[in-house]
Amino acid sequence: MDPLVVPILVAALVVVFLVAASVRIVPQARRYNIERFGRYRRTLQPGLNLVVPVADRVNTKLDVREQVYSSTPQPVITEDNLVVNIDTVLYFQITDPRAAAYEVAHYLQAIDQLTVTTLRNVIGSMDLEKTLTSREEINSRLRAVLDDATGKWGIRVNRVEIKAIDPPHTIKEAMEKQMRAERDKRAAILHAEGDRQAKILTAEGTKQKDILEAQGTQQAMILRADGEAKSVELVFQSIHRNNADPQVLAYKYFETLPQIARSENNTFWVIPGELTEAVRTVSRAVGDHAGKGAPRSAPTGGTGDADDMGDVGDVGDAGGTPANPAVPAAPGVALDAAAATGEAARQAAAAVHDAKAEAEAAMPPHGGGRPASGAS
Repeated sequence: MDPLVVPILVAALVVVFLVAASVRIVPQARRYNIERFGRYRRTLQPGLNLVVPVADRVNTKLDVREQVYSSTPQPVITEDNLVVNIDTVLYFQITDPRAAAYEVAHYLQAIDQLTVTTLRNVIGSMDLEKTLTSREEINSRLRAVLDDATGKWGIRVNRVEIKAIDPPHTIKEAMEKQMRAERDKRAAILHAEGDRQAKILTAEGTKQKDILEAQGTQQAMILRADGEAKSVELVFQSIHRNNADPQVLAYKYFETLPQIARSENNTFWVIPGELTEAVRTVSRAVGDHAGKGAPRSAPTGGTGDADDMGDVGDVGDAGGTPANPAVPAAPGVALDAAAATGEAARQAAAAVHDAKAEAEAAMPPHGGGRPASGAS
């Protein structure tokens, strides 16, 4: 074996070792602190870096990305002497690798302890209700204190968030009861407001309904009264225009009597005193008309003028013929007038008889008042 081979191999191994020891590859977002003979020399940047073998060595490897640190729940006393457990979350980033490695030992522990002490100072000046509702204020105050303290450590605190605030169990129950009472109160108020609005709307609707009904009734009564007034006016004008004599009016009176007698609500019927006068008027008119229409025969026993015949004609029989036999039946118009008079008398007598029968049937069995008849 050649004696030069061994030294060459040794030399090659030494060269390889020196080259490997002098080359440092730093990943992206990493920083390496280099010490030479125990003293800080420089910070290696990402990429390929050359160092002095044996003399230079890597002391710390730091990650310069933004990091998240969640602390354990810490007991904090509020201003109203209640102990609550608060859990915080920190978002920080290393801006100076040399300061982070040489200015503070265990920077995460230092940040955690600083957060706890600052949090106790902030929460100690607040009561429980303000603590629960002032998270933004607490976060801002914590961030200001931590950023100022960690600046010399080469660390920037970007955000501080309170993840949870846990009051004691008894306080939770009291808060739940309070919230339930508040919700019940709001529900009762809303229900009362709804009932109030419903009643107001119902009252307004009823008011409008009553007003409209009253206006409708008023208009209907006005229209009905106008119609009746016009009807009466037309009848009155017609009577005066045609110059109706008392005989026509008496005949219309006879036509109205059956309608009065047929009313369902009448328990007794009062016979008007004008009935006999109307009968005499019609009989007299028929007698006058008969006397003018045909010559009368000489009477054979007593006088029989038109007035006497009218007086006797109102008590004639149901057949409608006059009681005085001395008056002969006149032909033509006289016979029609006599038939009309008899028919009117029969209708009036029948109406009076029916009204009396209905009144007697409607009387109580013990004998109430009797239907009164008007005197002629």
